[in-house]
Amino acid sequence: MNVIEMDSLTKFYGPRRGVQDINLSIKGGQVFGFLGPNGSGKSTTMRVLLDFHRPTSGAASMLGLDCQKDSLQIRKRTGYLSGDLSLYDKLNGLELLTWLGDLRGGVPEHRIRSLSDELSLDLDRKIGDLSRGNRQKVGLVQAFMHEPELLILDEPTTGLDPLIQHTFQRMVRDVADSGRAVFLSSHIIDEIDRTCDKVAIIREGFLVAVETIKSLRARSVRTVRIKFDEPVPAAQFHDLDEVHEVQVLGTELNIKTTGDIDSIVKLAAQHHVVDLVSEQADLEEIFLSYYSGESGTTDFRHTGSDDTGSDGDTDFDHTSLGDSTGFDGDTSGAGAS
Repeated sequence: MNVIEMDSLTKFYGPRRGVQDINLSIKGGQVFGFLGPNGSGKSTTMRVLLDFHRPTSGAASMLGLDCQKDSLQIRKRTGYLSGDLSLYDKLNGLELLTWLGDLRGGVPEHRIRSLSDELSLDLDRKIGDLSRGNRQKVGLVQAFMHEPELLILDEPTTGLDPLIQHTFQRMVRDVADSGRAVFLSSHIIDEIDRTCDKVAIIREGFLVAVETIKSLRARSVRTVRIKFDEPVPAAQFHDLDEVHEVQVLGTELNIKTTGDIDSIVKLAAQHHVVDLVSEQADLEEIFLSYYSGESGTTDFRHTGSDDTGSDGDTDFDHTSLGDSTGFDGDTSGAGAS
């Protein structure tokens, strides 16, 4: 079952576009990344899903329920961490989390303490005395503590040190492994790479790609460096379909290619190879290619025709996105729910 469905979801703030024509389906049992820089529309999308903002047009459902008509039922079954977390400073961690748990019908104290121990959170300190990272831990505990069917996390690792980020990544994977789902926004490439099964890339309010991490890497441009014992004709490699560029440096060839390198290796084997190194583009380079519009890596179109588990055949062909501000539009500082 798809736990999230968006059908041409659009949100404008007066003349300013938040997001437009978002078509996206997210299945249970996976961590789904929503990747884009600040201001691209990630938070707007999440707030519309949770009915904090009403869409300008289009529709959305979560857990089989309408996001507007059934918003209260959805929130009972969902864990949410706002990207702009607001908490009650005069309460300590345990008091706040117990109160929030009671609003949900009660969460056992041992569950709160277990999660807090995992995240190295001191529950006895007042919220107002906590650092930004420790306040973020409080937000994570409240999102996870009632074991929701769906987690919606907006920039969840803000302020966390690397060790706690690693703990968070394991917690998220545990949720997905139990058959539940996580919808996770981030502008941190490494976080998406380590955590997610699949990713949607949003640019200035438009969805430009929906891919598995594996598929993104398979379509990325990689550099193959081959050193021979003597110069070889570069034209042989230029003629290969998957090769985009060949640079000659004495007895070494630097080849830019996409996809399988089998044909390159077989051709190189016709000569005496001294050394061969294949360097795949990291996810940050791939992501930046979507934003720069480089033609060597992607054409901004997801056809759904590959075997990566894509969610359909919708084309995302917004290669020219005009002068949108990508305004996220919400400055209310909405807290955890």
